[in-house]
Amino acid sequence: MSCRHRAFDCYEDSPKTVAMEQMSLHFRENAARALADPQLQRALGNVKTGFILKRAAARAALPEFDALRDEATAIKTHVIDHLDIYLEEYERRVLASGGHVHWARDAAEARDIVLAICREAGAKTVTKGKSMVSEEIGLNAALEAANIRPVETDLGEYIIQLRRETPSHIIAPAVHLNRDQIEGDFRAAHVDLPPERDLSQIVELVGEARTVLRQQFLAADVGITGANFLIAETGSSVIVTNEGNGDLTQLLPRTHIVIASLEKLVPTLEDASTILRVLARSATGQEMTSYTTFSTGPRRDDDPDGPDAYHVVLLDNGRSEMLGTEFQDMLRCIRCGACLNHCPVYAAVGGHAYGSVYPGPMGAVLTPQLTGIHDAAHLPNASTFCGRCQAVCPMHIPLPKMMRHWRERDFAAQSALATPKLAIRAWAWFARRPGFYRFATAAQGRLLSLLPRSILAKLPLGKGWTPYRVLPKPAPRPFLAQWQAREQEKLRRERPRHG
Repeated sequence: MSCRHRAFDCYEDSPKTVAMEQMSLHFRENAARALADPQLQRALGNVKTGFILKRAAARAALPEFDALRDEATAIKTHVIDHLDIYLEEYERRVLASGGHVHWARDAAEARDIVLAICREAGAKTVTKGKSMVSEEIGLNAALEAANIRPVETDLGEYIIQLRRETPSHIIAPAVHLNRDQIEGDFRAAHVDLPPERDLSQIVELVGEARTVLRQQFLAADVGITGANFLIAETGSSVIVTNEGNGDLTQLLPRTHIVIASLEKLVPTLEDASTILRVLARSATGQEMTSYTTFSTGPRRDDDPDGPDAYHVVLLDNGRSEMLGTEFQDMLRCIRCGACLNHCPVYAAVGGHAYGSVYPGPMGAVLTPQLTGIHDAAHLPNASTFCGRCQAVCPMHIPLPKMMRHWRERDFAAQSALATPKLAIRAWAWFARRPGFYRFATAAQGRLLSLLPRSILAKLPLGKGWTPYRVLPKPAPRPFLAQWQAREQEKLRRERPRHG
């Protein structure tokens, strides 16, 4: 078999990309690199036309969209408030259908469970439908370490797997790439691809990927998918895709593994259909995704196809700790990506800058829960608090409010000698002495107004601003002094009229 059809045997020898090696929670450094990357900035320009405008059009075409949002929010709120009941009911239904349910407290336990199932199935090759939870637990690396070859079958995930990168978006993993970059990756990985073959069009890229992935679908021993919803009423898992890869991943192999976090539950099939109506419109601007697939248990005697074994791995990994806290509303998230698409910070730096599986506003809330606020403190601060994320969220999740809660926790956890606390204490000392405060601010304004812009740009507290924007010169008099002078001038002019 040629290397073109062994792309996943060959990529281990290729060098890892910078993005993979430097993936970290150091947001400031990552963001600085992203802002200076012309290829990335060109790719991010597609987000507006690809997501924002399409969502707006889809919303406008559905008069009851806001009513559906309210109904969907109520469904998920109800489930979270009674999560224990629905989890037990879901497990009963899965077992009754012939499936198996595995409970994982954390990422390590989830990896061990999946590896045990794969070993029991004698798996050498595993195909995967897109699953952010599998990214969260680092599943691909664990499979490779166990000499099991993971093959991503979503086109975006396939591309970034060739590049040895992580997703930069939760629904469009390769949104940070341009078409010419993807063509270069295909030519490097599919080494017997004829040089004259035209890959400049999307349809050609898709066709080339399909040629390679078809053999992987047929060779896979185990198929792993995520789940957009888990239905307590029937014990079913639901996935939505636009490429049909999810169907092939769960139907062709002998074993199907579903990896999902606890909050994916909905009570009934009708509830799932309600949320589906806002999911696709919020995510990609579609009325409905091309494929919406419901799976219930393993293949039955009269089924024409399907797996012989069906396993569901339910991951906690900090979710239960969110119950009853100010972050509980985050469990309503359906991973549509609307908050990322409309976030001005994400649009400027992309997903890799966040250094987390979950970027953007939703990641700024969820990542500190998964890693701890000490390691992720910059993420809830990577926000302008413009409120667009909350405005477009189909689940009405108060993302800015929760980011403020994380900021409060970070501030409370800081040492008494931390720079922000010392700065606030200094400000408080001045604020309790109004006369001295007015004198100090007036003197500061006069001094800074006399400095040339070249020196202002080099001041320590302005360096985070001045490389990208022109720092305006301060007024020589404070606002209050200008206001008082204005009011006095108004009184002076009015006195003759009433004399």
